[in-house]
Amino acid sequence: QVQLMESGGGLVQPGGSLRLSCAASGNIFDFYFMSWYRQTPGKQRELVAAVSIDGRTNVVDDVRGRFTISRDNAKNTVDLQMNDLKFEDTAVYYCNADKGSVGPLGYQHEADYWGQGTQVTVSS
Repeated sequence: QVQLMESGGGLVQPGGSLRLSCAASGNIFDFYFMSWYRQTPGKQRELVAAVSIDGRTNVVDDVRGRFTISRDNAKNTVDLQMNDLKFEDTAVYYCNADKGSVGPLGYQHEADYWGQGTQVTVSS
């Protein structure tokens, strides 16, 4: 079982930048997808960005052009660079490790793991 630890959250003004980092206790090469999610009070946790084991990335429309996800399999880290932050980016951000594989029927999810989350607050 892997443990995920997020860091890098904090208070930032609109238009500012933060870099979140997720450090895994194990080998993230075991996880096909590494992702960042966020959650605000009263709302469901939502996907922000994901990166596959071979480096393909996907970010949701709300953050496209502002957020970049990257993974370093050698260092067992996944980072989320957030630029031009907006009030609506305020949330708790969670790191997710998704274990699975791609087969004849597509992606087969096996298990996933979550970090404890890090607070990002965008405020003037």
